[in-house]
Amino acid sequence: MAINGQAPKTPANFTLEVDGDGIALITWDMPGRSMNLIDVAMMTELAAIVEKVATDAAIKGAVITSTKDTFSGGADLTLLEGLGRTFAELAKSQGHEAAVTRLFEESRKLSQLYRRLETSGKPWAAAINGTALGGGLELCLACHQRFAADNDKTRVGLPEVKIGLFPGAGGTTRIGRMIQPSDALQFLLKGDQLRLNRAKAMKLVDAVVPAADLIKTAKEWVKANPKAKAPWDGDGFRLPGGQVYSKAGMMTFPAANAIYRRETYDNYPAARAIMQVFYEGLLLPFDRALTVESRYFANVLQTPEAAAMIRSLFVSMQDLNRGARRPAGVPPVSIKKVGVIGAGFMGAGIASVSAQAGIDVVLIDRDQESADKGKAGIHKSLTDQVNKGRMVGAARDAVLARIAATADYAALAGCDLVVEAVFEDRKVKAETTAKAQAVLPDAVFGSNTSTLPISSLAETAKDTTKFIGIHFFSPVERMMLVEIIMGKKTGDLALATALDFVRLIRKTPIVVNDTRGFYANRCVLNYIQEGHLMLLEGIPAAMVENAARMAGMPVGPLSLNDETALDLGLRIVRAAEADLGAGAVNPAQKKLLEDMVEKNARLGRKNGKGFYDYPQGQPKRLWPGLSDLLPKALSREQVEAIDIEELKHRILVVMAVEAARTFEEGVVTDVREADVGSILGFGFAPYSGGTLSYIDMMGTKKFVELCERLEKKHGPRFKPSKLLIDMAKTDDRFYRRFAPGKKAA
Repeated sequence: MAINGQAPKTPANFTLEVDGDGIALITWDMPGRSMNLIDVAMMTELAAIVEKVATDAAIKGAVITSTKDTFSGGADLTLLEGLGRTFAELAKSQGHEAAVTRLFEESRKLSQLYRRLETSGKPWAAAINGTALGGGLELCLACHQRFAADNDKTRVGLPEVKIGLFPGAGGTTRIGRMIQPSDALQFLLKGDQLRLNRAKAMKLVDAVVPAADLIKTAKEWVKANPKAKAPWDGDGFRLPGGQVYSKAGMMTFPAANAIYRRETYDNYPAARAIMQVFYEGLLLPFDRALTVESRYFANVLQTPEAAAMIRSLFVSMQDLNRGARRPAGVPPVSIKKVGVIGAGFMGAGIASVSAQAGIDVVLIDRDQESADKGKAGIHKSLTDQVNKGRMVGAARDAVLARIAATADYAALAGCDLVVEAVFEDRKVKAETTAKAQAVLPDAVFGSNTSTLPISSLAETAKDTTKFIGIHFFSPVERMMLVEIIMGKKTGDLALATALDFVRLIRKTPIVVNDTRGFYANRCVLNYIQEGHLMLLEGIPAAMVENAARMAGMPVGPLSLNDETALDLGLRIVRAAEADLGAGAVNPAQKKLLEDMVEKNARLGRKNGKGFYDYPQGQPKRLWPGLSDLLPKALSREQVEAIDIEELKHRILVVMAVEAARTFEEGVVTDVREADVGSILGFGFAPYSGGTLSYIDMMGTKKFVELCERLEKKHGPRFKPSKLLIDMAKTDDRFYRRFAPGKKAA
């Protein structure tokens, strides 16, 4: 596009065409990107277009759309990460006040641009041809009318809260004037991506039309509404939920605040800012409310939580999903058919996500009945999705058609990859490997083991270079992490194949080196054990669980143990004892698990009885009989004297210190993988950015001091590693000493 007769020096993000009716069609097509994102160049170019539309008398209005499959994925968050670095540099060189002023001015430019569009005096319509998220949706909200092409894949949402931010380009302020407060707050605080039918019902989209009619319909609306204004810019506008200080308002905001506290424990500055911006903004005129929004946004950008979450949950995750750890020189591996051995809960999950990615699957179990049972479980799970409106019946049937359930290993012929997901027993896994490799001696073979060292399992393989660990997390359909474990002899082809497979099924991989428990389970088993030990100290189970939630964990250690199965936990403890000796396990923890599993048949959620009871159709509740198994009980006075902050520290530190040990040992070799893996794999306090970011945020000096206090009081599991002690001498940071992608020293 040329503006004022001058062609841009770089490839244009937009094209502008004006038809015979004076309607400008602005088409967004960011060069070299699969998705339109918001960056400085885009903002500069769009600002010039907005001015042209506003000032050119020949242009009567505008329609903005995209030529890509999606409308926009939102802001390029590396832009915001750069703003954070600029702020830190300015604070050092020019002082905090100058840095804050600059951050405020820079971070509100997009909000001001959208407001200029909204008040340009010309009607604007958004023709949403595909998914619109974050700042992309905020652009649509600033338009006077929003049309969406009918497409079941399209989603609209403001997911910023999930990466430590909130919609700061006018989105929070506009949503508060478009939607009932309770629905608006839920939408903003959850960050969900909505289907078009839900978006239309919430009035985020005005109309859903056939794709072929999208531009035509939008142009007709612009032509018919030459004096369009945003509702809040017109006379007589009323807030959809009424005034804040009204009966309805008083029924909404106190309850919303309580729910916010219950769900976040005030760990997330961005979530708190949403509450504040929303409430305060509704008390103010629109433009003043935008200024308030911008001030809070600049404030949130300064928080260590936002910096850590952007880094881990956007930048690092993006790097890993793009193949940051894929070995160079190995051509892309075509994976069209996968064998999954073991049709139980995990194997069926792996088969399901593979088939949903378009891969043909051979699902094998010990007999036809077991294999059919596994496929029937997949059918039920997918049908549940259909009944909830998250999938159509035809898509479910297509997925099931790709899965062949059988007991015949000969059906593995032609598979590009085999994933074993059988019982966590060396003998069973060895037998499975032998049967599969009798049919496919040259295929890459992956083991979905949760703790058994890959190098020892590979001893039964025909070619150890093609044997690799592919560790999924339960439930497979929902958990986004896959841990790729390199055995001592695993080769680049196996690694590339595993990474290409994980990318194909749309999961995030981390690559770790072999050790018992690998990375994620070494940390999470410490978490579960800490919960057990707190119980054995007499700390009430409810307090253990609540302290974990307060610390930022999605579920308490006892609840997590129920999900992973208590009998599996007991097997892991016994396997460690058998391989490493009695000193490798805590005898009191072992006895607790034996009492739960063998004396009381409490296996966890899978049989409805664990640390919790799971009555059908009712919420789970802690098992009343648990106290009878514990060696001691504290008095009421002793319980009241418990330091909750210390419990929270124990819960997070016991995992973080183990993460640092794995990094020092070379199990994890990339700080990005340690952090992303900890959040996606076991839900480590997302506000911290992950285990190593948690240490960095606290500072290694303070972290080591905390470890030493906990070690003195509670035992050697809190002992800081040599690397931590060395870093503490200069208060060094992991992200300073070990740049992303650089191996641990």
